[in-house]
Amino acid sequence: MIHVIIEQDADERIKAFQMDGHADYDEAGKDLVCAGASAVSFGAVNAVFALTAVEPLIDQSSNGGFLRVDLPRDIDPADDQRVQLLLQGMIVSLQTIEQEYGQYIKITFK
Repeated sequence: MIHVIIEQDADERIKAFQMDGHADYDEAGKDLVCAGASAVSFGAVNAVFALTAVEPLIDQSSNGGFLRVDLPRDIDPADDQRVQLLLQGMIVSLQTIEQEYGQYIKITFK
């Protein structure tokens, strides 16, 4: 199962997110859930780099199955607003996957 943890501050601002595990929906190379979750998360991170001046701290395993993204604390307010919108879009997309394939992906907020 893919475990997604969204870390927020008291104002519900996203500070970090982490994805860990494998969906095991199908064999490697044919796993729709894994491919969808990966595309959504990496697409959001790439959008942050392309559309803002923010450089998140990224930690990932070399063989897949783990991604952690931490946002810097001192983000320009306009960039922070864009980053938050991009990451909220990512969450909506991941929740859509979770609605259909909940036995393979779980999202937790903390």
